[in-house]
Amino acid sequence: MAKKNNQCCNEKFKTTIGGQALIEGIMMRGPEKDAVVVRNHEGLTVEVSPRKIHKPGSFATWPLVRGAVNFFDSQVVGVKALMRSADLAPEEFTEDEQPSKLDLWLEKKLGNEKFQQFLTGFAVFLGLAMSIGLFFLLPMVISSFFDGIITNNLLLTLVEGVVRMVIFMVYMYLVSRMNEMKRVFSYHGAEHKTIRCYEAGLPLTVENVRAQTRLHPRCGTSFLLVVMVISILVFSVASSLLLSVAPGLEAMRGSFLYRLIMIAFKLLLLPLIVSITYEINRWAGRHDNAFTRILTAPGMWLQNFTTNEPDDTMIEVGIAAVKAVLPEEEGTDRW
Repeated sequence: MAKKNNQCCNEKFKTTIGGQALIEGIMMRGPEKDAVVVRNHEGLTVEVSPRKIHKPGSFATWPLVRGAVNFFDSQVVGVKALMRSADLAPEEFTEDEQPSKLDLWLEKKLGNEKFQQFLTGFAVFLGLAMSIGLFFLLPMVISSFFDGIITNNLLLTLVEGVVRMVIFMVYMYLVSRMNEMKRVFSYHGAEHKTIRCYEAGLPLTVENVRAQTRLHPRCGTSFLLVVMVISILVFSVASSLLLSVAPGLEAMRGSFLYRLIMIAFKLLLLPLIVSITYEINRWAGRHDNAFTRILTAPGMWLQNFTTNEPDDTMIEVGIAAVKAVLPEEEGTDRW
């Protein structure tokens, strides 16, 4: 059985369906619907909602724009699904805490619906701030102290990139060792296995899903890793261009103001980096050749830390989640 779990399925097609692991469940996104499926003592709870679709040709669908729009949208939907799973999950998997005085005051002032919107917005902001601070701001600050030592802009960007990759890898390893995350990563594995089975054109049964690999090339973990690599290239080119059009900055190298300007400039480039990464992943996801396999190999390897083998009950959740978002017209979810 272990041998089967390590082999890749033969894809009949590539689907746009994807999702994320939740607390005792899975959130799945299809071309038309989103679904939150959570297992509790009463069985499976399946909640389906229509997905917001941008009109073809609208600004949100433009290349190098749609990536940032889709990324932010996925963060909002993901946080809402995570909060909903916390409400639906068995009590032993959630902290049964009484609301604080601040929570009660905010709910009273804003109303329950606006309070939930506030919590979602704050959670998205907090998540993005932590990610940007840990994986981008911190490496920028650390590498900026080498400004007076390293004058070559490309070399300085490479140092920053190495620091960023080390922080990212250490973070992923430490998170994978947390007991609280092991079940979440097992649900992540169930999500991948179920999509693999669906893409192979096999009936969605526990036996068929169990035989699939838990690694998937179009995973969010792979996306983040590519973001790290693309940031090195974009920061290098953009910083060189900035210094060429503003030669006065070069004379300030090593100063606090110079570091502050370069850090702010690079932070402004993050939406562009996310959009470029989205387009690369979109292209790689539609092609299967030696180059794309090499391109996706590091992200696939990293998923060994962010996915675990699921049990059959988790696989049942994955199957229910995929079935809930299948499009009415077959094939319209083709990548």
